[in-house]
Amino acid sequence: MNWLGDFLDMLAAERGAAVNTLLSYGRDLQDFEHWLQGQGGQMRLATRPQIEDYLAYCHTQGLSRATRARRLSAIRQLYHFAFEEGLRSDNPAVQIPGPGRDKTLPKTLSLDEVDRLLLAAETQGRMPRDRMRNICLMQLLYATGLRVTELVSLPISAARGDPRMILVRGKGGKERLVPLSSPARVALSDWLALRDTEDSVARSERRPESPFLFPSRGKAGHLTRNSFFLTIKEMAVKAGISPTHVSPHTLRHAFATHLLEHGADLRSIQTLLGHADVATTEIYTHVIEERLKALVFDHHPLARG
Repeated sequence: MNWLGDFLDMLAAERGAAVNTLLSYGRDLQDFEHWLQGQGGQMRLATRPQIEDYLAYCHTQGLSRATRARRLSAIRQLYHFAFEEGLRSDNPAVQIPGPGRDKTLPKTLSLDEVDRLLLAAETQGRMPRDRMRNICLMQLLYATGLRVTELVSLPISAARGDPRMILVRGKGGKERLVPLSSPARVALSDWLALRDTEDSVARSERRPESPFLFPSRGKAGHLTRNSFFLTIKEMAVKAGISPTHVSPHTLRHAFATHLLEHGADLRSIQTLLGHADVATTEIYTHVIEERLKALVFDHHPLARG
């Protein structure tokens, strides 16, 4: 029996795991399997000491706590699956303590840096169509805090009717409504008008219309993560910002950080970001702490002077 293949099939079918999630689990578990084989072991017979030795090996390879925690999670879930399917009588990883996570603050951008990126989008691209698409991408990204995959794979149906909110399908197929800012609605309306013209031409030439808001001729049918990643790096250079500090995920962090700085609460941010657990959103609590410090220093009578 192909444990790994059946496990990944289960994740896709029963939990609605995204392609990137499946690829990540597959890489982690294949690394574990290759290590076991190098030690003369087998995945179906692995013991707790062997798993602990593998995690120690990962540590000596310089892997971060987050990576080691993710690999242990994948191993636990694999053996939980094997136990539930009656392939093993135990889960050898269930009682192994995790390494925890590195407590690092997410990279973000200032309001000025975001403004410069949005301006750079207006001139990024060789053709007017490219520039209009990039403006729409950046306005939507900063207005909504979408994950990059959620953004590039948006169906065109989500943009119909000059929406104040768009319906987003996130991790695990979960849906959420995300409001749009006025600049994002304008950019979306302009881009949609161009897309409608393109679809009209496609119909007249009896070519299929793309169901995606940001179509591409590639296999996925829509703009890829990597393509947008490279585009946003080029925008950063044009905006005078180090490209190492800018990515689509940085804009997602900026979205959450700037909302918190202006008074939004964590629960609202959790909903907008599509986090299943508020604990994930708590990485932004440093913003609230700084705001409370400023409140005391600016308004407490004994803090003056």
